[in-house]
Amino acid sequence: MMTRDGIRPGPHMLSGLRILDLGTMVAGPVAATLFGDFGAEVIKVEVPGRGDTVRDLGPFVDGQCLYWSVENRNKKSITLDLRKPQGRDLLLQLVEKADAIVENFRPGTLEKWGLGWDALKARNPKLVMLRISGFGQTGPYRERAGYDRIALAFGGLMGITGFPDRPPVRIGTSIADYQTAILGAFALMMAIYHRDMHDGEGQQIDLAMYESVIRFTEVLVPAYDRLGTVRARQGNKHFAAAPGEHFRTADGRYMILTVSADSGFQRLALAMNRTDWIHDPRFATHEQRWKHVDELNAALAAWIEGQPVEQLCAKLDEAKLAYSFIYSIEDIMNDPHYQARETIASVPDPHIGPVRMAGVVPKFPDREVKPIEPAPALGQHNAEIYGDLLGMSEQDLAVLTGAEVI
Repeated sequence: MMTRDGIRPGPHMLSGLRILDLGTMVAGPVAATLFGDFGAEVIKVEVPGRGDTVRDLGPFVDGQCLYWSVENRNKKSITLDLRKPQGRDLLLQLVEKADAIVENFRPGTLEKWGLGWDALKARNPKLVMLRISGFGQTGPYRERAGYDRIALAFGGLMGITGFPDRPPVRIGTSIADYQTAILGAFALMMAIYHRDMHDGEGQQIDLAMYESVIRFTEVLVPAYDRLGTVRARQGNKHFAAAPGEHFRTADGRYMILTVSADSGFQRLALAMNRTDWIHDPRFATHEQRWKHVDELNAALAAWIEGQPVEQLCAKLDEAKLAYSFIYSIEDIMNDPHYQARETIASVPDPHIGPVRMAGVVPKFPDREVKPIEPAPALGQHNAEIYGDLLGMSEQDLAVLTGAEVI
């Protein structure tokens, strides 16, 4: 990996990379956070005086947004008004020293400020630029605003989520934002790899949030294309699971148990002492079982609820069947498996004390784990980045601050 001005390779997976994060809210910033989690230097560029919108969303502890704490950890914050000529010039200086830049403005916004791809590439031909938007940089809807719920709707996922006799339901977290962030980080790594291993040139990436959604809709598209199937909302049933549902247990909790393979169905039948199912031609294949899924689910529901939970789990474990209770956050925080793998990390925030949050994934057992650094205060690293990296004096910074450029 190339060594850039002011940054040297270190002990972590992505040490030596510098990312400029111009994003707001979730999709763009999280793509950059994934780099920061593994050692890249991520410089978050925020509006002077206001900062990223996510800072104002809550929930709050002593005035600090927990959403901000989670999704902007492992970053350095600088303030910069890109709408002003001096702000534009400063960004171009930073671009010269960066490997990649992430933005999720509405298409055309950066071009209006004189900071489009052509201008950035002219200053740094090796730059990689990730451009995230709701509908992409091209097409008739390119100028539409887009965010998580819009992408879920337009990408087809919300329309197949929920029960058939009720309106469509959104998923419980901003899944479109996070899918986009993951694909965005993957795309950045591909472009950086291609640059460093092949032609040495940077490139821009056009990532639409709705395309991140439809990419993960299984066979929704080909089933319609070749079979004319219009998938409808089916509650907790799925065509690849027969039996399969969310089943109530004897202690009032809910358990997910799904079976697809013939061998798994046979093991379930033995665990339930329903050997008759093994020889029943209606249940010989998954295709046949799906035709009778309601009957199978009803029988399985009665069996699950009709016995002590500990005994139930023992039988399912012995049969090597996949299952899980539907966890609340309280269950998660107290589960021994989460604790053993340190899935939840504690981050020492200087303003509000320790904050527990989801840790860094995936794990690399043979690599040194980078400690998570707390999300920065607004403009916390102005002096470091503008002074040390760009060589500006304290007087220069005072002038820019007075002009509200930074």
